[in-house]
Amino acid sequence: MHHDIEDMLPLSPLQQGLLFQHLYDEGAPDAYLVQTLFELDGPLDAEALHAAAQNLLRRHPNLRASFMQSGFNEPVQIIPREIAVPWRLLDLSRHEPAARETAHAQVLHDDRAQAFQAAHGPLLRFTLVRLGERQHQLIFTNHHLLLDGWSMPIFLDELFALYRSRGATPLPRVTPYRNYLAWLRQQDQAAAQSAWRKYLDGVSEATRLAPTTSGKMSMLPQVFNVRLGASLSEALQQRARVAGVTLNTLFQAAWALWLSRHTGRNDVIFGITVSGRPPEIAGVEQMVGLFINTVPLRVTLDPAQSMQALLLRLQAEQVALLDHQHLGLAQIQQLAGIGELFDTHFIFENLPLEQAGVLGAPDDGLHCRYSGGQGGDVTHYPLGLMALPGADMELRFGYRPDLFDQDTVARLAQRLVRVLDAIAYAPQQAIGVIDLLDKAEREQVVVNWNATTRALPASSFPLLFEQQVSRAPDAIAAVFEQERLTYAELNARANRLAHALVAQGIGPEQAVAVALPRSLDMLVALLAVLKSGAAYLPLDLDYPAERLAYMLDDAQPALVLARSDAAVALPAHQAIWWLDQHSVAEQAASDLDDRERTRPLHADHPAYVIYTSGSTGRPKGVAVRHAGLSNFLHSMREQPGIAAGETLLACTPISFDIAALELYLPLLQGACVQIVPRAVSTDGLRLRALLDAVAPQAMQATPATWQMLREAGWQPAASLRVLCGGEALPPELASFLRQGAALWNLYGPTETTVWSLAEHVGDGPVRIGRP
Repeated sequence: MHHDIEDMLPLSPLQQGLLFQHLYDEGAPDAYLVQTLFELDGPLDAEALHAAAQNLLRRHPNLRASFMQSGFNEPVQIIPREIAVPWRLLDLSRHEPAARETAHAQVLHDDRAQAFQAAHGPLLRFTLVRLGERQHQLIFTNHHLLLDGWSMPIFLDELFALYRSRGATPLPRVTPYRNYLAWLRQQDQAAAQSAWRKYLDGVSEATRLAPTTSGKMSMLPQVFNVRLGASLSEALQQRARVAGVTLNTLFQAAWALWLSRHTGRNDVIFGITVSGRPPEIAGVEQMVGLFINTVPLRVTLDPAQSMQALLLRLQAEQVALLDHQHLGLAQIQQLAGIGELFDTHFIFENLPLEQAGVLGAPDDGLHCRYSGGQGGDVTHYPLGLMALPGADMELRFGYRPDLFDQDTVARLAQRLVRVLDAIAYAPQQAIGVIDLLDKAEREQVVVNWNATTRALPASSFPLLFEQQVSRAPDAIAAVFEQERLTYAELNARANRLAHALVAQGIGPEQAVAVALPRSLDMLVALLAVLKSGAAYLPLDLDYPAERLAYMLDDAQPALVLARSDAAVALPAHQAIWWLDQHSVAEQAASDLDDRERTRPLHADHPAYVIYTSGSTGRPKGVAVRHAGLSNFLHSMREQPGIAAGETLLACTPISFDIAALELYLPLLQGACVQIVPRAVSTDGLRLRALLDAVAPQAMQATPATWQMLREAGWQPAASLRVLCGGEALPPELASFLRQGAALWNLYGPTETTVWSLAEHVGDGPVRIGRP
């Protein structure tokens, strides 16, 4: 070891995480730079205070550390034998009051702007500002890599003890930080990993509240403070005592419920800070350094359970993990296997500096009081909460201003206060009935945002299609490979088959299964069933025979339309109509009306039946009415919209309800639907080639298909409307798609007729839109 180096130490788990964040965000504002201010009133010997600071660094070797990564298998902290404490003395006492205030503010700003370099220790500095003959301010600035909040009162207590004794009275011997690092290495890592793996079993995705970004902060986090008031503060403390839990557990439960409501999940994860000071180490309570650790807290919420029951369960679950909270967050997240687990963080500050009373009232006439600071109550996470106990509890929300504005954070804060109020005064009520919204918010959500009613034509889709045929009979309506049909040709073929179906007794309130491969025949069959007044049941021939048999048995269609050359998987059915063996050429090509149908077609009659997976795994049939289909198509023609003469590339199997948009919206508008063969729609390179060749104005697909195209080297064209739905749209994929094309994010369950919400995605977060 170099003669100037006293020691070389590993990093604690949180130090590793903070160092990674420091290097990753290099050049960006550092959320972990902590600036703490102390007002010193009375006679002060500046040189003696400087000497005390130097002796403090000699006393605690870990405060002299530099953090190195390059050239080592893993990051290390290098401890030099001696290092000069960074110390600056500024005299602003001769300034006029206004000028002094301005200069003082500039000093604080410049100090905050001066970032630390991890490789160049020590990662702390002192600035002593003389404001008057007997008035000074001590600015202590450090990186969180060195110290946690619990250490700060100890650190400052020792600083002023050294100052007052002038070194004459030695302090008690310190337990070195290396003892803690050695303790970490002695822990049973396998047991800890097993415990965390079991704890996180079943977690399939992260709990995210904020929109995902590149992760790099463009500005320092901001803080929004809320006081709970004496009455609620006392009620919460009383509730914790009666429940037999800590205040920390109570606030964690409140945050979990709050997060659950804002993410729509009953299984949530957020980060918490644990003290990390093992009682096995003698003198650990008086050690100085970074002992805290960030670990995930998973909370499953049962809406029927009371808050009282949740509090007891939550505390018991955490007690079971106490022996394993030393494991690093990076390791824990690797065990879960899904990357980052959360983007919100909660801290319960057991020893707030302003309440610690560390400096007391000395005999030498110098009085010191904490007067604030910045950086100790925020993290790099998009949103965090620090709860400070006391007679008037305080909530400090740290937030990234590039992701949340202050008004939003204020609303979020008030909703948390409502949860805390419910815990304090009604702990036995079911979690599910706790309301986060105030009267105005509920009015906005339930009434105002749902004021989307508008008059729509009562016509069914078959009639709307026929009206479009009369407007542009010679326009190209549909294309499949080398075959194409005009509107007049498509309508005539569908009419002939519809007349044939009616002749078989098919009509409203009956179902006809369509088991055809992707083709123009498939589109003709769907239109024919709709024209007859019956509802079509789409059967995907790639489905297992057992699933198809279940659907047929459950829906009991009156007829199955199929082709003998493409029905290998089709189960036996008593009424299969082989279209390639039955000619309908003799049937009339005219449009049907209610006089020709078996009964009049009404808006409430089913248009199609879609089988979803169902919550139990068993397929569940959903009947969609003609009124719902017409309503949906009228809405989609406005936005995202499609114009006459444009082309929409249809990739979705008809067994998925979103195929209705692809097949029918173009036909409502005089546009062309180009049906993509199954073999092409599942092959990224072939689909890319087709997109380049056709240059459609619209295409709808799931995020998985758009990602497949991206991986195939496809680039979105400016003329394309990208319609995306069926799965959550990852922000990174959204950013790629909207670089060239107009991107629409769509959402809706089958029961509400395909898409019920639509959002034109801009540069902001990806939302699911409005009705």
